[in-house]
Amino acid sequence: MATDRELSDFLKGVEKRAFKRSVYHVRDAEAALDIVQDSMMKLAEHYGDKPPAELPMLFQRILSNCTLDWFRRQKTRNALFSNLSDFESASEDGDFDLLETYASPENSQQVESAEDGTRRAQILREIETEILELPARQREAFLMRYWEEMDVAETAAAMGCSEGSVKTHCSRAVQALSKALKAKGIQP
Repeated sequence: MATDRELSDFLKGVEKRAFKRSVYHVRDAEAALDIVQDSMMKLAEHYGDKPPAELPMLFQRILSNCTLDWFRRQKTRNALFSNLSDFESASEDGDFDLLETYASPENSQQVESAEDGTRRAQILREIETEILELPARQREAFLMRYWEEMDVAETAAAMGCSEGSVKTHCSRAVQALSKALKAKGIQP
């Protein structure tokens, strides 16, 4: 049984990553915030009495379901949408900062030149753009495995598919990202 403190600490710990993941999925910061808040509320209301070790998997599954619900609502509202690129937000306000995730450690002794910093920022923008271009299931699997650092079994459970499907989605995502980034002259 998770205590109120354990539940609160868990939610504080996953808040930023869940928001960034949701922004990647729905491409709308306000909708992403709503999705994360709904997911947190559902976890607290329905599963707050579960052991702390079960909270990460439950939350990932709830977050995935809330995201799917959002897409279903969008599809219902806009009955003509046929693919995820149609969901792109027209008003990007710039609140989401991918660089924050990849920032160098705060206590780093290395000093980065302005040229290196600019080059790194450009590369990160290119990577972010290519991640957004991935098909939804590939993007979801890729982000869970490599952003959330979930293992194959956890990702499969959260996505509601087999472990083989997760591996296939991740492999295709990595291949697509590698090909797209190499085409832009970005080498690993």
